[in-house]
Amino acid sequence: MNTDLDRGLTSLFVVALVAALTPVLVGLLSRLRIPQVVVLIVGGVVVGPQVLNLADPGSIVLLSNVGLGFLFLLAGYELDLAVFRQRAGKLAIVGWLVTVALAVAVVGALAALGVVDAFVPVALGLTTTALGTLLPILRDNNMLRGSFSSYVLAAGAVGEFLPVVAIAIFLGSHGRFIGLISLVAVGVLGLLLSLAPRLSRGGRIAQILSEGQDATSQTTLRWTVAMLLLLLVIAADFGLDVVLGAFVAGVVLHRWAPGNVEGLDRKLDAVGYGFFIPIFFVSSGMSLDLDSIIKAPGRLFLFFLLLLVVRGLPTLAVYRTALPRQRRFELVFVVSTALPLLVALSAIGLETGEMLPENAAALVGAGVLSVLVYPAIAVAIDRRLARTHDETGEPLP
Repeated sequence: MNTDLDRGLTSLFVVALVAALTPVLVGLLSRLRIPQVVVLIVGGVVVGPQVLNLADPGSIVLLSNVGLGFLFLLAGYELDLAVFRQRAGKLAIVGWLVTVALAVAVVGALAALGVVDAFVPVALGLTTTALGTLLPILRDNNMLRGSFSSYVLAAGAVGEFLPVVAIAIFLGSHGRFIGLISLVAVGVLGLLLSLAPRLSRGGRIAQILSEGQDATSQTTLRWTVAMLLLLLVIAADFGLDVVLGAFVAGVVLHRWAPGNVEGLDRKLDAVGYGFFIPIFFVSSGMSLDLDSIIKAPGRLFLFFLLLLVVRGLPTLAVYRTALPRQRRFELVFVVSTALPLLVALSAIGLETGEMLPENAAALVGAGVLSVLVYPAIAVAIDRRLARTHDETGEPLP
């Protein structure tokens, strides 16, 4: 057998085994409430070249990139653009812009001190929120109730969407102006694709797609994957990497997909979370520069605290007229949780040469720590609030 093929298959088996064992381990440790993404990354570190050396991340890089694409496809798919027209969305945008200003100032100072090299990727990393990672935790603890849920979802959506746009512009491989033009071009293409089903509505093609969506032909799923890959190819040609193309694909997908949309939801979850996305996270763990974290753990804890200071603390001022004080503190720890975008940002920063390996590793490590610590604090605050009332004497929503 071809040596490269043999190594690739072996690596893929090891990665798939880590992915299969992850939910079992999470279930056995259910009291600790460890998110699966953390276990996947740690599992990647263990089986990777720096520990057991059972798998080679280079041999599965294509599947890893498709996994990254699926991650942002599903993030865009869950984004409700109407949220940006509501008060919660407007406040979330203001909060994110304040965060950007703080991130530029803080990371600029770190760059002047020689702690970071090119400060743009690190600054963008401090503006993100891991809404996809948070949602299961928030739902399991009944934290998405009343009007508070709209502020949480809006802040999370803005913390995922706007950093993706910023990544496309500032980290595109052909420069910022070309990145901006490419961003518009990919957005227009996505809009055209979203209008495509109207051309065949009620016709023979629409009937074929509808009849085959739950048969062996799986028409809607196949066309969805084809659209994702098309936008990934175009985005890569424009120098935008896979993130923007995948996110745009997700945003237009609900309007584009004919037939049973709820059934398509389940299929995308099955293909994405069942196979491709775990490969991306395990592969990211395999590529993590563990030595740099061990040699300089202070950098990791610095980024961990900066996520709270830069991304979280502006919430206290921005939402002062919208939420009572205790709820604002809860929201601080919710929006400070970041991981998937940090992993993606680090991968892009390393590929383009915009990020030092030690900063990429520390940023991902800080994201892992934030997922373990910040949601737990938010849950504790929420449980305390559930037993009390706000400062005006009225029950909290």
